[in-house]
Amino acid sequence: MRPLRFILLAILCLIPATVSAHGPTRQKITLSTEVAAPPDEVWAAIGNFQDMSWHPAVFSTTGEGGNEIDATRVLTLGEEGGPTISEVLYKYSDEKRSYSYRITAVEVSVLPVTNYSSHLTVKPTDSGGSLIEWRGAFYRGYPNNDPPENLNDEAAIAAVTGVYKAGLDALGSRFEKTQ
Repeated sequence: MRPLRFILLAILCLIPATVSAHGPTRQKITLSTEVAAPPDEVWAAIGNFQDMSWHPAVFSTTGEGGNEIDATRVLTLGEEGGPTISEVLYKYSDEKRSYSYRITAVEVSVLPVTNYSSHLTVKPTDSGGSLIEWRGAFYRGYPNNDPPENLNDEAAIAAVTGVYKAGLDALGSRFEKTQ
């Protein structure tokens, strides 16, 4: 009986050490907006992976592969010569009006995240309009414990939320946002 008690005590002593030794956790956010325009009209504006001109932060988009899996795009932000984000398409469905992509290269000073993936979709609403949903999953920009403030979970969440909100607000203005 004594060896069993010793083993249980040893295991219990190790639990706090393993809990406090973990690194960052994957963050997930979902933002959406409803617009009066029908889904096909909205999808025509945002469904081309090679064209992100609908987002106000994107100055230009270049890429290869169209809407095929493994297509790539490079977003130039702000102005000509501005910072860039490189992305790859890993899922696309014109029928479901959705696509998913990953960031393959970005400076954390531009977007303080790592291992970022995102999903953009347009769904019909009962009123004949559209629900535009943008979901993302990512880790903070600093992968180790004790990140600097500008690369912590809160900074990553705020940055991605800001990107999604700006894009969805622009679409809401373009297609008459519903209440």
